[in-house]
Amino acid sequence: MTSRNPTDKPVGTIHVVDPSPYNWLYVLFHTMEEPVRADRAGRVIASLASKAKWINQTTLKIELRKGVLFHDGEEFTAKTVKRNFNELQKWNAPHPPGTWLNFPTGTTLKVVDDYTVQFHFPKPDGLALGKMRGNHMGNSQFYQSIGFGYAKLGTGEGHW
Repeated sequence: MTSRNPTDKPVGTIHVVDPSPYNWLYVLFHTMEEPVRADRAGRVIASLASKAKWINQTTLKIELRKGVLFHDGEEFTAKTVKRNFNELQKWNAPHPPGTWLNFPTGTTLKVVDDYTVQFHFPKPDGLALGKMRGNHMGNSQFYQSIGFGYAKLGTGEGHW
């Protein structure tokens, strides 16, 4: 057994091994965060978002929490949200719990500045803010390696 200097940075990769069919969910909830969460009463509350505001019936502006870092030191910014949005839009059904969590076809995301994004929906979507709970934010390392399985399997769908 060796002791480490507390100022040393972590080294290496942790591989999670769990034969449970729910593995993806447990790994996801321990490695990623979402713009919003639900509190115990089921109300939508900010998480990675610091504020969300409807600009009009089809435009949702989200201001992001500043100073958030991924485990590898990468900063969480509007570019992170854009990449995750683009990656999830590749799937027909990006959410195993149901397609109701998908944003409608034609939804776009605009980066306003380093900590602000705007979602533009093709029509009003009263569930849009709640759907943000299913928009998991992974870092660049995640997408350069496994990326929900499609880096290895060619798709993120159907292997749950």
